[in-house]
Amino acid sequence: MIGEASDLLCQLVAIDSVNPDLAVDGKGERQIAEFVADWLASRGLKVELQETEGPHRPNVVAVARGSGGGRTMMLNGHMDTVGLDAMPDGLAPRIEGERLCGRGACDMKGGLAALMLASADLAERDLRGDVVLAAVIDEEYTSLGTTSLVRNYRADAAIVAEPTSLGIAVAHKGFVWLEIATRGRAAHGSLPDAGIDAIAKMGPVLVGIDALGRRLAGKPSHALLGAGSVHASLIHGGHEVSTYPADCLLTIERRTVPPESDLDVQEEIQVLLDGIARSDPDFRASVRTTFSRPWLDGSPGQPLAQMIARELEARTGRRSEIVGAPFWTDASILTAAGIPSVVFGPHGEDHHGAAEWVDLPSVQTCREVVAEVATSFCE
Repeated sequence: MIGEASDLLCQLVAIDSVNPDLAVDGKGERQIAEFVADWLASRGLKVELQETEGPHRPNVVAVARGSGGGRTMMLNGHMDTVGLDAMPDGLAPRIEGERLCGRGACDMKGGLAALMLASADLAERDLRGDVVLAAVIDEEYTSLGTTSLVRNYRADAAIVAEPTSLGIAVAHKGFVWLEIATRGRAAHGSLPDAGIDAIAKMGPVLVGIDALGRRLAGKPSHALLGAGSVHASLIHGGHEVSTYPADCLLTIERRTVPPESDLDVQEEIQVLLDGIARSDPDFRASVRTTFSRPWLDGSPGQPLAQMIARELEARTGRRSEIVGAPFWTDASILTAAGIPSVVFGPHGEDHHGAAEWVDLPSVQTCREVVAEVATSFCE
C-alpha cells in the first residue's frame, strides 16, 4: 500500500506547479490539475475543473456521490508549491529509506496524495453522504483557490491535509503583511547638509522590529499557538550610489494569535514609529497593511478532531495529540465560510527549504485515517 502512495506522490512531485505569484517562471497549477482530475476520474469520482484565475489556474473538485441523506465531508489540499531556487533538483523525486524528497513533497503534495487515495477508497464504499475532494490553487500566496471554492461548495466539515506530523491541529496562526515607508530628501552625495538618508532612517525601525520580536516571544498568550512573531522580509531604497535616497520601503510579516487583529498589529507598528519620531525631528514614516489572513481558533473537543483522534489511536496505538499549527492554512477560510475544519496531515520537514521530504508511512496512515473518519462521518 505504501508503494501506491509512493508512486502517486512521485508523479505529483515531478509536475512543476510553482505558484506564478512567487516565481516569475512558475508554471502554475494547470498541468497538475489536469493530472489530478484524470486520476480521480479514473477512480470513479465525478470531476470538475473550476476556473479561478484564468485558464492556467483551475481548482479540481471531485465528488464521491453518496446515496443520499448523509453528511458531506470536504477534503482540502493545495496543488501549488513555492519556487525551486533553494531546491534546483526539486522536480526529480527521490526515495531515501522511508522518505520521499522533492519540492512540495511535504508542503503539501504528500497530504494531497493521501487525500486522493482516501477519496478513491471512499468512492468504492456505500456511503449516504458525499465526499468532496478540493485540490486548490494558490494557498502559498493569497489562497485564491479556496476563496473561490467556498463561493460554490458547501460541506458539514473539512479536513485540510497540511503537514502536521499526524498531529490534529484545531488552531493555527494568522498573518499580516505591512509596508513601512521612510522618507528622506534627495541630494547629491557631496551635499550632506542638503540630503536626508531614507535608508538610514529605516535603521531604528529595523532595530525596533527586532526588539518587538523579542518582546512577543517573551509573552506567549495562546495555549496551543504560543506567541505571535514579526520579521523583516524585504527592503528597497535608493536610486544611485551618488545620491542621498529619498525613500526606503520595508515589508514585514507579523504572525498573529488569538485575539490579535489586523488593527492591533498596525497600531503596534505605529506606536513604534511614533516613538522614533519623538527622538528624531527628521524622521518621517508611514505604515499600511497590504494583506492579511486570520488565525484559526477551534476547540480541542470539537467532534471532527475527536473522531480523528480515536481513529488514529486505534490504528497506531499512539496517543493522539491535539496541536496548534505555527503556519497558516486554508482551514481558516473554510471555517469562516461555515465549514468547521481540522488540519491533519503526514510527517515531513524542511518545507520551502533545500531538503524537503515527507515520511511515506505517515502518508499511508493519513490516507487510512481520513478514509475511516469520512466513512463514519458520511454514513
